[in-house]
Amino acid sequence: MKLAFAGKGGVGKTSVTSWMADWLARNGHNVWMIDADTALSLGQASGLDQESLPQPIISKKDLVHERIHEGGFLNLNPDVRDLPDDLAVELPLSSAPLPGVTPGRKRLLVMGGLTNAGGGCACDANALLKAILAHIVIDSDDCVLVDLEAGVEHLGRGTVTHVDGLVVVTEPSMRSFQTASDVGRMAEQLGLDNQVMVINRYMGGTLPELPHLPEWHAIIPPLAGLIERQMTDGNVLSLPESGEIDLILEQIVKKMGL
Repeated sequence: MKLAFAGKGGVGKTSVTSWMADWLARNGHNVWMIDADTALSLGQASGLDQESLPQPIISKKDLVHERIHEGGFLNLNPDVRDLPDDLAVELPLSSAPLPGVTPGRKRLLVMGGLTNAGGGCACDANALLKAILAHIVIDSDDCVLVDLEAGVEHLGRGTVTHVDGLVVVTEPSMRSFQTASDVGRMAEQLGLDNQVMVINRYMGGTLPELPHLPEWHAIIPPLAGLIERQMTDGNVLSLPESGEIDLILEQIVKKMGL
């Protein structure tokens, strides 16, 4: 199962990605978590402290140069088969797996932004990041969850063309739903029709009628446990509402037919 998570900034897509990864691992699946958001918060959301966060791959200039300019020639299709295992950080599960289930592994790769303001041309780094992402999504038999940069930038580049489905995360605001509509439209243009929408922090009310929004949606209400914790801790796992969240995640996976 290969899923991408997209939406406007601040709607909770990183939280949903972290919850999904942990739920899958507790159900016996090995999971790659790909942090492709410039905010680089997927590790913290999954319980890593600041000192334990891996260095973004895009910042490893020697590695980028070695793979992209191997042999003195520009190589836009570098061999990256060894990099995921070498660069990933292992993450603990939030709780014990289901009875009788052998827990899966959770591994985090922090890609870094595909472009850096003021950093000059990032073409070499972009090529390496895309090669790593394509290798994991296409060649790995494990579950792969990609936390995309806020907005529609990655979809515009076609970065997630080969995933099995798209989770569009939104909150109950018109701007958020408009971004979700744009995400849905661009995903359709890439042939990515297996989409669901997650409406985070939803308290009721009429939903806007916009084109290209996924037809099926799941609802996550405001979570008191998360609201209480988020001012002091970036970890979104092991909440009092974790059981409720698990049921929603199970619905999402079943609806996507994965």
